[in-house]
Amino acid sequence: MQFYLETERLILRELLETDIDGIFELDSNPEVHKYLGNNPIKTKKKAEEIITFVRNQYKELGIGRFACIEKSTGEFIGWSGLKLNTGKKEGLNGFTDFIDIGYRLIPRFWGKGYASESAFATLNFGFTKMNYETIYGAAEIENIGSNKILQKIGLQFQNEFIYDDVKVNWYRLTREDYGK
Repeated sequence: MQFYLETERLILRELLETDIDGIFELDSNPEVHKYLGNNPIKTKKKAEEIITFVRNQYKELGIGRFACIEKSTGEFIGWSGLKLNTGKKEGLNGFTDFIDIGYRLIPRFWGKGYASESAFATLNFGFTKMNYETIYGAAEIENIGSNKILQKIGLQFQNEFIYDDVKVNWYRLTREDYGK
C-alpha cells in the first residue's frame, strides 16, 4: 500500500530509505527528544533502523508514520501520522492494539502550524480511508504544544497516567464524534 496525502503546504508520503539525513537531523536533536525520554539517536545507522521499522509497519500492519515534506522547498521536515501499537511492548495506559496519532518535526519548522496541519490530514485519513473506530493520542503533561495540538484536532482528554516516571495525558476520538 502506498501512502500519499497533500495539505495546503505539505506532502505526506511513505518514509523512504532516502530520508536518512532528515530522520537523523530530527531524531538526533536533544530539543526534539525533550519530551520523548531524552534519548536522541547518535548515528545514521540508528536512523536507518528507524526507517526500516516504519517501512516494516507499512507491510505488516498496513499503516505507519508519514514523512512530512514542505511543498515550497521540498524539504523533509519530520513525520506525522498514525501508528498501530501492538502487544505489551508498545502498550500504553493499559491499552494494546490501538491506533495513535503522532507528529515530530525538526525544530526549525516549529511554530508554523505544520504539526496541526499534518495531524488534521492524518486524522481524516484514519477515519475516512482506513475506517478506524478510535484514534488515541498521548503527550507528556509538560509538553504544552503537543497537548494543544491534540485538543485542537478534536481529541478528547481521557485521563492522566504515568509512563517512565513522567505524567502523560491520554486522549481519544471516535469516528462517531469525529467532526462534531
